[in-house]
Amino acid sequence: MIIHGLSKTTLLDYPEHLACTVFTGHCNFRCPFCQNGELVLCPDTEPVISENEFMEFLESRKNRLEGVAITGGEPTVNADLADFIRKIKDFGLNVKLDSNGSNPEVLKNLIDNSLVDYVAMDIKSSREDYSRACGLKQMNLAPIEESVRLLMNSGIKYEFRTTVCRELHSEKEFRQIAEWIKGCSDYYLQSYRSSETILADMMDDSFKSLYPNSFSAYKPEELKEFCEMLNSLGVNTHLRGIA
Repeated sequence: MIIHGLSKTTLLDYPEHLACTVFTGHCNFRCPFCQNGELVLCPDTEPVISENEFMEFLESRKNRLEGVAITGGEPTVNADLADFIRKIKDFGLNVKLDSNGSNPEVLKNLIDNSLVDYVAMDIKSSREDYSRACGLKQMNLAPIEESVRLLMNSGIKYEFRTTVCRELHSEKEFRQIAEWIKGCSDYYLQSYRSSETILADMMDDSFKSLYPNSFSAYKPEELKEFCEMLNSLGVNTHLRGIA
């Protein structure tokens, strides 16, 4: 596995666990609001942490860390993901995987082989607006639908989550999402945050012309209203990173 970043200690990325977070490169989506544009578009230009170096780090943190969160990019596009997780599991650690849900066969293999303990899957938008939120002209939504069904029936811990942008999400989208994922264990709304590596800023003019000049966050009280509405519609919804 090629690792492009390591957060050595986190209490946020893996709920209820003291964990580290590793960042993988490449992604099959082009979400314009993505904060990790360099990992999506040009991971080969990013620093690399060797797998051996990472395993040595895990060895040095034995009996301290409880888990590893794997994020990206999109981890499931890496063919060696399962082998990488097996090596982590040899340390007796739990594994949380962040995914866009586009590769349900990979998710199923990991779940069936007890290689993941927690999956956080992005719900980019409503079905109707999904491709736009993913930065794609068109897409087959069937794999996303399959991943949603898979996780809801998997028996493992999971969450769905949406990064909320004022320019892409409104009450309409959230009402449609509620119809889709009603009955899920947990759904999180997390506010858009600007950074120097927003993907849309790194794309060509033809891509940029499809989106606003910039993205912005809702106010905390507005996000709380969305959260209350979703809960009233039967979706167990929480806010993340918002006081």
